[in-house]
Formats: sequence, C-alpha cells, structure tokens
Amino acid sequence: MSDPYDPGAEGAQMSFDGRMSYGDYLGLTALLEAQHPLSNAHDEMLFIIQHQTSELWMRLAIHELSAARQALQGEDMRPAFKMLARVSRIFEQLNSAWDVLRTMTPSDYTTFREALGQSSGFQSHQYRQIEFMLGNRNLSMLRPHAHRADLTTLLEAELAQPSLYDVALGALHRVVPLPEGVLTRDLRRPHLPNDAVAEAWSVIYRDPQTHWTLYELAEKLVDLEDYFRRWRFNHVTTVERVIGFKRGTGGTGGVTYLKRMLEVELFPELWHLRTGL
Repeated sequence: MSDPYDPGAEGAQMSFDGRMSYGDYLGLTALLEAQHPLSNAHDEMLFIIQHQTSELWMRLAIHELSAARQALQGEDMRPAFKMLARVSRIFEQLNSAWDVLRTMTPSDYTTFREALGQSSGFQSHQYRQIEFMLGNRNLSMLRPHAHRADLTTLLEAELAQPSLYDVALGALHRVVPLPEGVLTRDLRRPHLPNDAVAEAWSVIYRDPQTHWTLYELAEKLVDLEDYFRRWRFNHVTTVERVIGFKRGTGGTGGVTYLKRMLEVELFPELWHLRTGL
C-alpha cells in the first residue's frame, strides 16, 4: 500500500505560523461566527445564511455598478459592459438562492418567525442603494433607515448623483440630442417614460452597426433589468409559497407589496421601443 499523498512534498505551503492563510485573507473567522440564531429552530440557520450571502452579493453589485457608472462617463464606455454583465450574473446567483430558501416549508418558518421581530429584507439598505443606483428613486424609502444617520447619509449621497440610466442617457444625448428637461430633471426623482428618449434609442436600434457602442450598452441594460425582474418575481413566488398572503414581518403587505414592485420599470424606453421596431 502506497504512502498517503503529501501536498507538502510538491511544494504546497503547510505551515502558516506568522504567515497569511486562506482564512486570514478572507476573514473567515468573523464571517463564520456572524450567524446567531435566536431560536432552536433548525431552519433559522438557512434563513440567516441565505440573507447574509445575498447581502454579500449585493455589496459586489454596488461595487460593480459604481465602477460601471464612472466608466460610462468617460471617453471609452466599453469597460462598463463587462461590469454590467457581471451584475447580471450576480443577480443570477441571487435568483438561485431562492431555490435553496424554498426548501423551507411554511411549517418550518413558523418555528422561528416570531424571533425576527420587525426585521425584514424590506429594510436592506444595500438593496435600497441598488434601487437608487438603477433609477428607482422613491424618497419614502429613506424612512426605514432614518434611525441610522450613516445609512441616511449614504442613501442621500446616492440620490444626489445621476443614476446609471441617467448616465446612459447622457451618453445617448451625445449622439442623438435629448430634450433639456430629460437632462436637467430632479435627480432625487425617478425617470419617467419619455417619447423623445424612446425615439432616440430607436435611432440606435434601427442602425446598430453605426451606433454599436450605444447599442451594446442598451442591451447590457436590458439584460440587467431582465435578471433583476426575475429576482423580484422569484422573491414573490418564494414569499407566497412560505407565508401565503400574510403581512411581512416588517409590516408590508407581503406578497401584495412585492407584486406591486414587479410593475416598476427601470429602463422603460428600452422595453417600449421594441414594439415599434
């Protein structure tokens, strides 16, 4: 019988006294000690990890969206396309997470739901920041974060700058002029569908070879919203499957509230123009 395989014999580092290890670099001790169930229910660990990992993915999405927005304001927009594609893949991962959470039955959830108190994913400041970055700017959504001055400052700072779509419209304007009102609107408010914007995007779609960079940007935005819509839809389906039409722990209407969010369009003209092409 041969001796057990020893990676160290081939040069693998096996001693980390005073040296950086995998766990050190990733801060795994803090990460893996961040789960603190408040009940004895088996499925509460699933619930906590599902939401914690979702927040980590959202942190990466914010990182990528910030860089993409900056790149779109430069002379070469193409680096932003990879970042936007990555955000779409992030939401694909977030979509897959619902599949794991849906293994929790209504009976499982009731064993620890009371331990959540008034906490709810509705209160995620990172999700709110992503919505604001993508252009869904509803000032009433600042209120759940009013108890934290740092979070309010963060979200207010986001509202003070152009959304991703505002920046994309700025790039479109450099090729097909847009009305002044579109370019100078109140940034704290959501962009509303505009016929002139739809026509400008139609110019791009009717001649993609001439306007390939803007055409690719438009499709990257549609792809992103496609995955974002799927995430919202899966959220609704998961909540309905687990709690039916009960109110959410945070006081929202639960499924009824989430279904209203399905109606929100982030980049409306890019969807509406397709009918007329």
